[in-house]
Amino acid sequence: MGPTARETDHAAQELKAGIWNIDPAHSVVGFSVRHMMVSKVRGRFEKFDATLTVPEDPTRSSVVATIDVASINTDHADRDAHVRSADFFHVQTHPELSFRSTGLEASGGEFALTGELSIKGVTHPVELALEFNGSTLDPYGLERAGFSATTAISRKQFGVDIELPMDGGGVVVGDRIAIEIDAEFTRQP
Repeated sequence: MGPTARETDHAAQELKAGIWNIDPAHSVVGFSVRHMMVSKVRGRFEKFDATLTVPEDPTRSSVVATIDVASINTDHADRDAHVRSADFFHVQTHPELSFRSTGLEASGGEFALTGELSIKGVTHPVELALEFNGSTLDPYGLERAGFSATTAISRKQFGVDIELPMDGGGVVVGDRIAIEIDAEFTRQP
């Protein structure tokens, strides 16, 4: 069964100008990394913040975001503690990851969001494939907008360069980190 006419109308709304804040209860910042060369470990960050600024021309929108690195959750307490340690993120010295957008390009219905990602005090440009999922008015009168974004980064490029070699070749933790974000924002009155 497809969406109702009302759902289709709301999803087709344009993104209105203003300041939009992320709704963490309806958003996910997740990642996956190759483990033992044969599988993937998935995780997420439980605490994050983001603000989206939309001018009259939405293609000039910008976003800033921070992630509390200590909030990492891979559903395995010992692994999470190790990832928080100096071997990986060293959260006592580098408690946050940050992102600041530098541009937005549209090509047809697809978007590329460029920006600067900072991890452990190291900053590099990244590009995220961005999807605008639409906007709607919720039952409480709040304007909501949804986005999905994906990218992949090299953890070593950001100083998360621990090597855990395996007997017979390969590494325990891969270098490529796939990042997947589903974000819901509410527009400030």
